[in-house]
Amino acid sequence: MKKKVFIYYFLLLSFSFVSLKAQTTSINYGLSMSEPWTHYFEVSMTVSNILKTKELTQKEFIDFKMPVWTPGSYLVREYAKNVEGFEATAGAKKVKADKINKNTWRVYSNGANDVTIRYKVYAYELSVRTSFLDDTHGYLNGASMFMYVPQLKKFPSRVSINPYKGWTSISTGLKKVTDAENTYLATDYDILVDSPIEIGTHKVLNFQIQNIPHSVAMYSNGPLEYNEDKVIDAYKKVTEAAASVVGEHPCKDYTFIIHHLPGIGGGLEHLNSTTCQTSPGAYMTDGSLKGFFGLIAHEYFHLWNVKRIRPIALGPFDYDTENYTHMLWVAEGFTSFYQENILLRAGILSPEEYQNKVAASISGIENQPGQKVQSVAESSWDAWIKYYRPNENSQNSTISYYNKGGVIGGLLNLFIIGETKGKKNLDDVFKLLWNEYYKKQGRGYKDEEFQAACEKIAGKSMDSFFQKYIWNTEAIDYDAFFSYVGVKTVKEYDTKTPFLGATIYNNKITSVLKGASAYNSGLNVNDEILEIDGMKYPVSSSYITEKQVGDIIKVKVKRFGREFSYDVKLTANPSVRIKLERVQNPTTEQEELYKKWLFIK
Repeated sequence: MKKKVFIYYFLLLSFSFVSLKAQTTSINYGLSMSEPWTHYFEVSMTVSNILKTKELTQKEFIDFKMPVWTPGSYLVREYAKNVEGFEATAGAKKVKADKINKNTWRVYSNGANDVTIRYKVYAYELSVRTSFLDDTHGYLNGASMFMYVPQLKKFPSRVSINPYKGWTSISTGLKKVTDAENTYLATDYDILVDSPIEIGTHKVLNFQIQNIPHSVAMYSNGPLEYNEDKVIDAYKKVTEAAASVVGEHPCKDYTFIIHHLPGIGGGLEHLNSTTCQTSPGAYMTDGSLKGFFGLIAHEYFHLWNVKRIRPIALGPFDYDTENYTHMLWVAEGFTSFYQENILLRAGILSPEEYQNKVAASISGIENQPGQKVQSVAESSWDAWIKYYRPNENSQNSTISYYNKGGVIGGLLNLFIIGETKGKKNLDDVFKLLWNEYYKKQGRGYKDEEFQAACEKIAGKSMDSFFQKYIWNTEAIDYDAFFSYVGVKTVKEYDTKTPFLGATIYNNKITSVLKGASAYNSGLNVNDEILEIDGMKYPVSSSYITEKQVGDIIKVKVKRFGREFSYDVKLTANPSVRIKLERVQNPTTEQEELYKKWLFIK
């Protein structure tokens, strides 16, 4: 009898728990695309059992918001501009809804327990940061598609997808539920935003590393030519090499969404997925294949750097405004360093190819006048207003935190290798950050904590390094770092060929390089070139290069409707080409460290 009573009460408690769970506030999204050729997604969002959430019980209204930006892309994109036809119902009745600012809709629910909103999203910008829909596929970023209630950002949600007829493939990092068709679970709003979705008829490639399933959604609007075994083998090598940096993989599964179309490119990282864009010919040549897998290495390494090892400002996110940090030179720049380093470890780049890429990266920042104006810390902070909003003068006034951050990552790696006699490298900094801030403290690192981690691994103060090269714009002594591994920089200049220093398109100047002939002589962006030395423009492509440095040419331009003439004194090209060469007679230690630097066994 006692046993029966125990079972009765156990079942009663279980039923009560299930009932209580069912009565908590829940969020369900619906996504349809009934006429994909119009580029409109149809979205619904139902919030049920609202009165079970304390913060909403006393309110006569509920605010629904659309993010203004998406993590990983530091620009306010105003996703709300694509929203149309917003309407709301409370219970079974249509209720009043007002747009109270650029990205917030206020629904007057009058204390109702259930509210549903419906709206359309125009999606016709195919980038990794936006959403796109046509009659061949649908792609969406959560931030540009799904609204949220501020008080419910930490609540789980379900997304039910109704694909267009004949579309049988859905690829996403969201977990698929087992009790409903084409329905996925997001544990909170951040996860929903961080999980792009590809819908269509795309083929899916599959492979595993470390018993972790990986899938590759291969979208193209036409046939793709590639050797499947070769491509999958490259994916395996790159992902294994990336995982070796920290030595611990954070994912249970991983999804690549790859768009293949002419004229597109780039990638965006997510918690257990990425979207990358490339040309249909990405797999056709050895060079294009290496370029593509450099992108894959970059986005995949973000699994650790940024998505988990992150500056403290980058999470939890405020989707209403800019989220500022000085540390994008690490978050993106060091990932740029590792993208080539990972290809080297994977055997996709040879040591010689790797050194050539390192040299080219140094040349790139040394030839940008803006690197003497803007520090990488400032470049990171101003990403919102400068990096993503370049103008005709950007090359003269800014530096990319990707490019210079990547070079600095390489120098820091050399410094650690040298100071520890090859016992440690930059990997060890990331292992420290992973264990201390991601795993132990569950937060991002502060600016000073990153420097402290570098100093702990190197065993030496790095105040001078950070003050000179991070917070200021002092010229970098590259040989001081490369000497650890018996390498030196060689600078090559072209002092004989005249150089105008202006980019010209359709007879109009689109940019002028600071310190070069056009800049020094007063030619402006948007000037229309009419004549050079009395000859109608365009002249022969070799006309200027066949002159002598120091010669003067007369350039007639039209500017705001008036004609002006300028005497342009031709100077030599100020650009430098950096090469890396082994020093003569390297020491035994330099030889050993050189091998460690390039993973030569």
